[in-house]
Amino acid sequence: MMIRLDGQVAIVTGAGGGLGRAHALLLARRGARVVVNDMGEGADAVAAEIVAAGGEAVAAVGSVIDVDFVDRMVADAHRTWGRIDILVNNAGILRDRSFARMELDDFRQVIEVHLMGAVICTKAVWDIMRGQAYGRIVMTTSSSGLYGNFGQSNYGAAKMALVGLMQTLGLEGEKYNIRVNCLAPTAATQMMEGLMPEETVQLIRPEYVSPAVLALVQADAPNRAIIAAGARSFEAARISLTRGVHVGGELDDLPEALLERWDEVVDPADDFVPRHAFEQSRLELEKAGQTPGEA
Repeated sequence: MMIRLDGQVAIVTGAGGGLGRAHALLLARRGARVVVNDMGEGADAVAAEIVAAGGEAVAAVGSVIDVDFVDRMVADAHRTWGRIDILVNNAGILRDRSFARMELDDFRQVIEVHLMGAVICTKAVWDIMRGQAYGRIVMTTSSSGLYGNFGQSNYGAAKMALVGLMQTLGLEGEKYNIRVNCLAPTAATQMMEGLMPEETVQLIRPEYVSPAVLALVQADAPNRAIIAAGARSFEAARISLTRGVHVGGELDDLPEALLERWDEVVDPADDFVPRHAFEQSRLELEKAGQTPGEA
């Protein structure tokens, strides 16, 4: 059955080009009314493209780290269309450099746009989604955050922070039917210009990522998933916990005893994905012979 978003209202940040544009166009084709946010005139162009194709869209030109602007953008959309169903936090910047050569301002700026931009936009829609008992939010993470990438300590830190934000908001929003997920895209965008040959660029067009966004914002969307997408391929990333070992013994002997059993600690056999943070302490207490109460 085709996924439809008729009557729903979506905000897509950083949608003036690249991934955000592809997300906005797909959501509009499936019936959503779209707020196209970006810093420049690209937002107007994408909104006009949607309208020309028979959809509904408005441009919202401004920065996701400008709280007043974001509040106005959300209020305007809510006043115009009566609800906010979908938020895709896509806006971002790069300031790549090895950590030894990176200026702290470049670190702060990337954290501010990626992490705080998503926080500010999510905060602006959160009460609306709670009040209507429905919301779908996508955070844009990255394999650079999940697994690391040389020269991207700032970007990787911001992107992994978004996973932590997603995990907690997914728990807090669950009873209000707000589902929060992460997308880790592989796509040729302006941020990657000149880094790869043209044939590779064609394989990893942004349009091949956006179907994952649609899956993460539809009515039966998962909650707290991390979906990787690129080149028409899709994977799920997991943050798992090994079963580990209970070392025991005297306190002074624990460091050496831990090293002796290190291979058991990191053995991935039977690892699992904790439902929440207390699963770690539950596992550790159970191995120590305790039966913790329900968290």
